[in-house]
Amino acid sequence: MTGARPGAYSSRVRQTHRRLTVVALLLGLFLAAVEMTVVSTAMPTAVGDLGGLHLYAWAFSAYMLTATVSVPIYGKLADLRGRKPVMLTGVALFLVGSMACGRATTMEQLVAFRALQGLGAGAIQPMALTIVGDLFDLKQRGRMQGIFGAVWGVAGLTGPLLGGALVHWLSWRWVFYVNVPLGLGCAAVLQAAYHEEVERHDHRLDLLGALLLAGAVTAVLLATRSRATGAWALPAAVLLGLLFVFVERRATEPLLPLDLFAHRVIGVASATGALVGAAMIATVTFVPLYVQSVLGGSPTAAGGAIAPMAIGWPVASALSGRVLHRVGYRPLIRGGLTVSFAAALGLALLLRPGAPGWLPQLLTALYGVGLGLANTPTVIAVQTSVDWNRRGVATASTMFFRTIGGTVAVGILGGLLAASLSGGPATAEQVEQLLGPERRLLDPALLASVSGALQHGMERVFWASAAIAGAALAVGLTFPAVPISRVPPPAVAAAPAGKE
Repeated sequence: MTGARPGAYSSRVRQTHRRLTVVALLLGLFLAAVEMTVVSTAMPTAVGDLGGLHLYAWAFSAYMLTATVSVPIYGKLADLRGRKPVMLTGVALFLVGSMACGRATTMEQLVAFRALQGLGAGAIQPMALTIVGDLFDLKQRGRMQGIFGAVWGVAGLTGPLLGGALVHWLSWRWVFYVNVPLGLGCAAVLQAAYHEEVERHDHRLDLLGALLLAGAVTAVLLATRSRATGAWALPAAVLLGLLFVFVERRATEPLLPLDLFAHRVIGVASATGALVGAAMIATVTFVPLYVQSVLGGSPTAAGGAIAPMAIGWPVASALSGRVLHRVGYRPLIRGGLTVSFAAALGLALLLRPGAPGWLPQLLTALYGVGLGLANTPTVIAVQTSVDWNRRGVATASTMFFRTIGGTVAVGILGGLLAASLSGGPATAEQVEQLLGPERRLLDPALLASVSGALQHGMERVFWASAAIAGAALAVGLTFPAVPISRVPPPAVAAAPAGKE
């Protein structure tokens, strides 16, 4: 283990069983990685049971918001108190949130408990990667990165299928209960196998910045609910956003170092990442809803519709890492974003009642290929544009914008869907019946009317998502030239997208 740099976390790990510790970290990462796709599969059925279609997108937004904003706070706490207690706290919050989600009786409760889940998830991924950095030298980290990246690929592939099976054979509530044995196993093995001695350093938590950012994003999401809400929520979002910038410019250790964005590479990468995250999360969120409600597919079919994205992404990401040193950054970024835009356009144009089941699978696979091609060179270009001691924060900032983009987009598109359905021929209760067992009891004429109303709303959502993907391509075309001679070794370049 290398010596600690001034002002950085320093610990002497003794009597740590490294293999068992890695097993615990892999369990924790799988827990966090599988959650998004599993819940995407289960949410249409949950809405059919609980009602509250207008809050459908909030179940995703609340989770992503708390997970994203809490990541920098957990990082600072790990420097102050050590990695292990922060990781165990995150797992505990995640499990409490999971159990509470499984027992929710209203959509409002489910949204609140998903936010609690997100608070736990915000600790799991960064702590797992940080512990790996503490335990292994640079050469070994490359191998570990490949293993951890494979976990994300497996989670993305199995999540939709697992979610569909649990919903079909048990209940949507088991999508949350299944987290408990995994989380308890992670905590027990980590407690027994990993030991650290913490040399504490003076750090300041930017709690005010985190609260202002969370408030600004929440205000944006609230503004999508109705015109009356938007009349006060949008000005509040602008005010909170300006206050956030003011605080960050003066904070000793800001949540988001604003001077990073003076680098054109980081500025363009962050803007592109926010738009890519918006389009990607919209696809993962709304395609299963479309398959189950409009196409009348089962929960398993809904999950299977997005599973191919999890195959195309890591495969294309590994390919782009291997050819990066020959073709350069910009061709891969531009080509990948073009493919993703084409897939998003295909979803808007081709998803219609009666569409074959393989169509959304093909388009989401294509979507994943495009994202995988573009993401790896984007992250590596960011990492090569800053010094070593800022590489971690630069990478985290890029990922931060991607998640924030997804959080805001899902909320806005959910509001767009709700607005499309309000005042139409179908009531919210009738639409929710499409997602539950009551569907087969609906009169055929009513079923056609309700399905048509939802089809109209979903069309608007997919066209908006395609516009976002087009904007990501437009911004990506401005990506600056970065010297290819600075490309890191292939072991790093080939890491699956978004999991660095």
